[in-house]
Amino acid sequence: MVKKVVLGVLLGISLIACKGGAVVGQDQKEIIAVTIDLVEVVDDKVQVSIMAPEISAKQTIFYIPKIVPGTYSEDNYGELIDDFVALDNKGKRLEVSRLDKNSWKIKNANKLTKITYWVNDTYDIITGEKGVFSPAGTNIDKDNNFMLNLHAFVGYFEGEQELPYQLNIKRPKHLYGETSLPRLHERDSLGVITDTFMASRYFQVTDNPIMYAKPDTTSFNLQGMKVKLSMYSPNGLHKVTDIAPEIERFITAQKNFLGSIDNTNVYTILLYLTDVDKPDAQGYGALEHHTSTTVVLPETMPLSELNKSMRDVVSHEFFHIITPLNIHAEEIHYFGYNTPKMSKHLWMYEGVTEYFANLFQVNQGLISTQEFYDNMAEKIQTSRVYNDTIPFTTLSENVLKPPYKDDYYNVYQKGALIGMALDIRLRELSGGEKGILELMKQLSEKYGKDVPFKDEQLIDDMVNLTYPEIKTFFDTYVLGNTPIPYQEFLAKVGVSYTTNNKKTGVFLDGEIPFIDVKPASEELFFREGISYNSFLEQLGVKAGDVIQKVNGEKYDVNRIFLLVLRSQNWKDGQKISIEVLREGETKILEAPYQQPYIKQVKLKNEILPSSSKKVKLRKAWLKA
Repeated sequence: MVKKVVLGVLLGISLIACKGGAVVGQDQKEIIAVTIDLVEVVDDKVQVSIMAPEISAKQTIFYIPKIVPGTYSEDNYGELIDDFVALDNKGKRLEVSRLDKNSWKIKNANKLTKITYWVNDTYDIITGEKGVFSPAGTNIDKDNNFMLNLHAFVGYFEGEQELPYQLNIKRPKHLYGETSLPRLHERDSLGVITDTFMASRYFQVTDNPIMYAKPDTTSFNLQGMKVKLSMYSPNGLHKVTDIAPEIERFITAQKNFLGSIDNTNVYTILLYLTDVDKPDAQGYGALEHHTSTTVVLPETMPLSELNKSMRDVVSHEFFHIITPLNIHAEEIHYFGYNTPKMSKHLWMYEGVTEYFANLFQVNQGLISTQEFYDNMAEKIQTSRVYNDTIPFTTLSENVLKPPYKDDYYNVYQKGALIGMALDIRLRELSGGEKGILELMKQLSEKYGKDVPFKDEQLIDDMVNLTYPEIKTFFDTYVLGNTPIPYQEFLAKVGVSYTTNNKKTGVFLDGEIPFIDVKPASEELFFREGISYNSFLEQLGVKAGDVIQKVNGEKYDVNRIFLLVLRSQNWKDGQKISIEVLREGETKILEAPYQQPYIKQVKLKNEILPSSSKKVKLRKAWLKA
């Protein structure tokens, strides 16, 4: 998102906190002034104060989001709030009643001047970070680190989401906050710095995380875009200079791949590395924002693996500057933080984005053609874990509700494969001249970041911009319940599709584990979002099952090596029993042991003459 400074007359001056924070400007627009105190931390909580806008109604409601853009679960950030107080201009408390986890009703709101409350964090909550995915969560570690995903700290008044916000953040002098938000100024008072940022509306507040830490930052300029990188490594195992060269390399490649799609003048990467030996963030990955991303990874990763993970994860997030930044539905543009309505087009927001994150690497020579095929083959295999007959628009529209929410991870698998199949079909119809990237460019020109599309109109727009046959593609494979015949699509570009049985271990497929560890409890559990081998399927294992005992013996992280070693000596016909905890209930899974196999999809180039139409189409697909 191109940053806009609302009410330019405020540049260089501080806001005088008064009733409503009213400022005289060209449009007489009020500003909601927020103060977040990172200095006086009490019981691992920080205090937030918000000057209320002018409210004429007798009562109003203040909200902390239930859900935020880029996440597809209701996380109830209001559960992190304590001691909510509303005050009039004489400092007298007004009557407040909590309506639910995320909202507070304030009576006599026409007298309201200020609200205050205390905010807890999520990273060091042992019981699952309150279910919040770590990159969308928060950290409060006095004098060391503050991960401010601002949706968990700053709320909004009923009907006032479009007012501009001024954020005043008090911080210790030795910490620095990195963000894509425009920083108006810093004020120093006895070693306490107050940073002041402006946001044009509430969406821009939630869209711009800030990470405060001892400075370990760098930046570089790429074709008119400033890329800022900030890292927090609690034990100093990594430095930002270790990963900056690889990030500069792959973002340069992404910029070259995107070509004319370029309206972002700043992009900020905030990397938080977790201390795996302490209660800390447990969910690894990233959360996209329009001009930044928050990334959480384990600090113990070797540098080579850290660089690879950053390339794979950040590449995906960076491509969100196409969609939803430039191409998004009304449901996203006017996001319902507490009354969410989901768009039907997750196949595009997440699926096409994930496809581009793989395609650009082969297009720009970062990986080989075979590596790209292997990545797509893995997505085909993983997508089979999920219901392949659910129309993807139905899944997307209902992704917050069961049973659809259990299939959410498939947006990164089948969603990307929809992008691949559509790309090949477009190349075929255009004789290699036009693919899905060109279609995204056309949609960006038609809409752009300030104009949302109507959910029901998008596919018709795509058809009008391309070919009538594309409607059949969407009707069949996206709106319809027909599984995509990948073999047929890949044959168009001279890629063969075969399957074979591959031997695996019980708990490992080569170096890929079927199990993982809960850092806080050190328990072992079966991973989500992967295909299990034939023996685990025979046992009836389900994603998330927590291993209690195997053949009567207890196992945890300290005995994981022994578990794997012993499983390698199991004999065909031997009775195997695994006791698991599933949704709070103990289950005994039993079956006679049989050599585990997994269905392996293999993609490779057909041997064809260079003059073949298929070879020319393949080259246009991968290298154009």
